[in-house]
Amino acid sequence: MLDQGLKTQLAAYLQNLRQPIELVASLDDSAKSAEMKDLIADIAAASDKVSVRLDGADARRPSFAITRPGEDVGVRFAGLPMGHEFTSLVLALLHVGGHPPRVEPEVIEQIKALDGDYAFETYFSLSCQNCPDVVQALNTMAALNPKIRHVAIDGALFQAEVEARKVMAVPTVLLNGQPFAQGRMGLEEILAKLDTGAAAREAEKIKAKEAFDVLVVGGGPAGAAAAIYAARKGIRTGVAAERFGGQVLDTMAIENFISVPHTEGPKLAAALEQHVKDYEVDVMNLQSAVRLVPAAQPGGLVEVELEHGASLKAKTVILATGARWRQMGVPGEEEYRNKGVAYCPHCDGPLFKGKRVAVIGGGNSGVEAAIDLAGIVSHVTLIEFDGQLRADAVLQRKLASLPNVTVLTSAQTTAVHGDGEKVTGLSYKDRKTEELHRVELEGIFVQIGLVPNTEWLKGALALSPRGEIEIDARGATSVPGVFAAGDATTVPYKQIVIAMGAGATAALSAFDYLIRMAPVEEPVAA
Repeated sequence: MLDQGLKTQLAAYLQNLRQPIELVASLDDSAKSAEMKDLIADIAAASDKVSVRLDGADARRPSFAITRPGEDVGVRFAGLPMGHEFTSLVLALLHVGGHPPRVEPEVIEQIKALDGDYAFETYFSLSCQNCPDVVQALNTMAALNPKIRHVAIDGALFQAEVEARKVMAVPTVLLNGQPFAQGRMGLEEILAKLDTGAAAREAEKIKAKEAFDVLVVGGGPAGAAAAIYAARKGIRTGVAAERFGGQVLDTMAIENFISVPHTEGPKLAAALEQHVKDYEVDVMNLQSAVRLVPAAQPGGLVEVELEHGASLKAKTVILATGARWRQMGVPGEEEYRNKGVAYCPHCDGPLFKGKRVAVIGGGNSGVEAAIDLAGIVSHVTLIEFDGQLRADAVLQRKLASLPNVTVLTSAQTTAVHGDGEKVTGLSYKDRKTEELHRVELEGIFVQIGLVPNTEWLKGALALSPRGEIEIDARGATSVPGVFAAGDATTVPYKQIVIAMGAGATAALSAFDYLIRMAPVEEPVAA
């Protein structure tokens, strides 16, 4: 099942096992079961601490549990955890085998303290770059707390189950049979949903923090670069981010990051976070900023209010809040989000195997999505508002060669239709004739660009008509002491390498501002 290179890597990883583990397989006569049998045999051959049983009685076949002999550990894979999930498999083997996860000690104690019965089920696809974070987080929790059980299910392999449960986006997580979450989530986010007192405790911790020299708001490439450049100056640096990595986490393949021929978004995001943590940076995850309060006087403290009620103060602030997928803004889109309306073709495409889908958008992202989906679905209708596609010529030629793709230009999507549970079609207007048309389909993939995450800054500083933060060549905004970088700003090209450079510029500008800033005199008591 595994090639020699993967076998060698696996054997090296499994040297870190601290106690024996057992793989218990539930198989049938299918070809996938035969592959699973070969896979677990390869795993067992890689370490003398791994044993195998083939007498599992789980209803999902093929599947296998990872346990400790004589203990009740609830980690299971239904399907073959290859592709993006191979790392999830390796980590599950290590953590069940006693190798400590790379998690802060207080988080481990928080997991162990959870009381109750938690039976998680996660539906994933092997091409989904968002799924491993969820699978790995829940597997880690199940390895640490016997009251937590988790099964990771390949939606493409168990398609009848996916349709019966109306799963139309991955990752989808159920808890005790009920919907729990959809989309990328990290360990801290999952814990925050389970441990309802965690947000209040975190707010109290934040209230007690001293003012920073530089506070970076956002944890994408711009924010990470800003934090590193600031920390290297030896000044007190903090990062408040909703999720470290930002939009990069949703990027499948990165082939234009100079000196790195190919990488993937989640891999780059993890490297960014680790690099930041190599310095003395106070990283505060799961923090949503809701208001910026400029300093009351020159040289005073800027305040950033957070969603849970606490606030952070700093001598300078760098805004690197990035952008998010732009929505169509038509009736039915929000109602059928994750019920047929999707924004990640790599993640959710396999769930629409053999079905009819539309891609909205004729730029590079839209055409790439249509090409990718054409190899999975029965038919793709690409809908572009403009009179012609805007993608690179090489992509347009590839698209034109595909027999199961229809391209509609000068077409404006006007509504998403569904039956109350899932998408059944869409309507569009021919902008040349003003005629309305309806397309019957099961999925809609929206690829129409990005919108900056700056709504919370309205009225606090100057924004462009498109909502971007206006900056000068040094990254300075209209507010003294406040700088900005990356996709949330007026920088014309939204690229990772440009965002990183802009983050470095903003940090150096903030440092220059600090060393030239006159100290604020403290009021003298009467």
